[in-house]
Amino acid sequence: MNVPGQAGGQGNGSGAGGSGNAGDQADGGKSTDLTNCTYKLVDPPPPAGSLDWEGHEPGDGAVYEETCRWGDSGDTIVRIVWLAEPPGEDAVDPAVLAQQAVDQMTLLGPDIASPRSTGRYTVGVPMWMWVNQSATTYGPNTASASAGGVTVTAVAKVSKIAWRMGDGSTVTCTGPGTPYSGSAGMAESPTCGHVYSTTSAGAPGGKYAVAATSTWTIGWQGGGAAGQLTEIRQSDVQVAVGEVQVVR
Repeated sequence: MNVPGQAGGQGNGSGAGGSGNAGDQADGGKSTDLTNCTYKLVDPPPPAGSLDWEGHEPGDGAVYEETCRWGDSGDTIVRIVWLAEPPGEDAVDPAVLAQQAVDQMTLLGPDIASPRSTGRYTVGVPMWMWVNQSATTYGPNTASASAGGVTVTAVAKVSKIAWRMGDGSTVTCTGPGTPYSGSAGMAESPTCGHVYSTTSAGAPGGKYAVAATSTWTIGWQGGGAAGQLTEIRQSDVQVAVGEVQVVR
């Protein structure tokens, strides 16, 4: 069974275990889509003549249960393999563990506080945009993953939010935005805002489809290595924009 965000599981039975890269050790290096593999010695070993020995005799190498991650899918593959030498622990790829740590974080799109789908906005009046902040919607978010004696820790935080406003405009904000207060009056947001020049009357459903897309920047280190990953998440809201009503 695949467990997202974790290294491949250990098989049944007892005996020495290890970790490695199936692309380097199994099938003569042909399984290049299999990564972050863990191994469990099959104990007791298969009988002589078993296909698990792949034509070799007991005592010539050993038979292991191999559990590997399949490419970038997050799935795992479990199979029985013969190896001439015990798998080395130095084959664990820290970058793979970094991605597993990110998979544990449950990173989400922005938690949009404004604009609200129930709000009513007006042409020419500054709109203030901001998001609520939490570990899963803005960061920082920290997680670790381990395999073969290597531990990698990753820290994720939203570095920018791109707002597609539905009227053809895009606003990119490098922070969560500033909550509006009544004392601001008709002033524009100091950090993240937009002014509509046309109503949403002609848009589907009479509302603009607004999409807020977060760029998560993730720094990781461990196993003698370090690097950076990027994840993208999106949230959507429908916004009604009307004209000022003049009372005569």
